Amino acid sequence: MTLPDRFRFSQASLQDYVDCRRRFELRYLDRLRWPALESEPALEHEAAMQRGMQFHRLVQQHLAGIAPNLIEASLRDPDLLAWWRSYLDHPVPDLPETRLTEYRLSIPFAGRRLTATYDLLACEPGGRFVIVDWKTGAKPPRREWLADRLQTRVYPYVLVEGGAGLNGGEPVRPEQVSLVYWFVNAPESPQIFEYTAADHTAAAEELDAMVAEIAGRDPGEFPLTDDLNKCRYCVYRSLCDRGREPGAFDEFPGFEVPGLGDFDPDLDLDQVGEIEF
Repeated sequence: MTLPDRFRFSQASLQDYVDCRRRFELRYLDRLRWPALESEPALEHEAAMQRGMQFHRLVQQHLAGIAPNLIEASLRDPDLLAWWRSYLDHPVPDLPETRLTEYRLSIPFAGRRLTATYDLLACEPGGRFVIVDWKTGAKPPRREWLADRLQTRVYPYVLVEGGAGLNGGEPVRPEQVSLVYWFVNAPESPQIFEYTAADHTAAAEELDAMVAEIAGRDPGEFPLTDDLNKCRYCVYRSLCDRGREPGAFDEFPGFEVPGLGDFDPDLDLDQVGEIEF
């Protein structure tokens, strides 16, 4: 199988592959835009997506040096205001001083690229590297569910493989890295995952095997998932004869609003900071 020119893998595309091979084919290989709603009611879904994106921008502005009171003065949405105050009242503790927001790393991987975009990367050369991911979903998940997500492995993996430029030219060691999930609706209970050399070896093996499996499939050999629950929040469900009605927004099983993944097939990779080897 031939992947599209300039195709790059991400935690979102790989998670789609794990969730449903057919969804991966439709979205990333066929590049099919399907208009089905991901969840119902549509207006609530759309409002939650917009609020989540706004929250990320507010944090980015704050970390860029804009005073909190100036940011707060611009807020009219009471839910967004509550999130903002939770962020101020429950900061991630003991972060390194260097703070990079919406920071994107792209590394060579299996003949393609593997890209990660970090909401916040706090680092100190020769010291700690803390990845922080802001989550705006209504239902913070179990730790076991988080541990199973590709993001939990891809983000530290890319940093270790491609972060030497942030570490004084020295490779980032796995033990320097940790990943923090911070939840707007449970700000006092972030989930922290420390990374290890064993984790890095396992991630490399898993990702290599997954990409080789993808490359070995011919068009039409990407089967539908057996888990029909995943179809309820998939835009391709009617195309696949897996139902027409979207799942209820307040029953969404994940930790993020549907539609807020990092899928961006039209990204100009010339704008991505790639690592040279």
